[in-house]
Amino acid sequence: LLCLENWQGEIGLNREKKRQLTLQTKPIRVEVRLQLEAGQMKLVTAIFKPSRLDAVIDALGEADVSGLTVSEVRGYGRQQGKTEVYRGAEYEVRLLPKVKVEVACGASETDRVVEAITAAANTGTIGDGKVFVADLETIVRIRTGERNEQAIGS
Repeated sequence: LLCLENWQGEIGLNREKKRQLTLQTKPIRVEVRLQLEAGQMKLVTAIFKPSRLDAVIDALGEADVSGLTVSEVRGYGRQQGKTEVYRGAEYEVRLLPKVKVEVACGASETDRVVEAITAAANTGTIGDGKVFVADLETIVRIRTGERNEQAIGS
């Protein structure tokens, strides 16, 4: 692709004026890289209370999610942990048990997945959790070698 260095792009120039401008300027090289539209695949990660896991799995099933990963994790947010009393002694629990659910999906499905998770995990109390959405560059199904959206389909 060639681009003219001093081109002003004036509207309504006659052919002679355009030719003179073209002859007076020197062409420069411009590289153009074609890329797929960014964000075609997403990774939705939700961290929430373990008591809401079954409700979230059911909600994702109703939203036609074909696969997910569940991990038991520990952490804290604004609540900074909590104190508990066990056999008369007070203990400070800084890292609270949580559940992390990860779902890889197409960009068009992201809103549906996030809505299903937030509706099912919401208890209205502090510590309900968070949902994160990140772009995925590449997905490969190990068994078949399928890539990207074909790899996350059924």
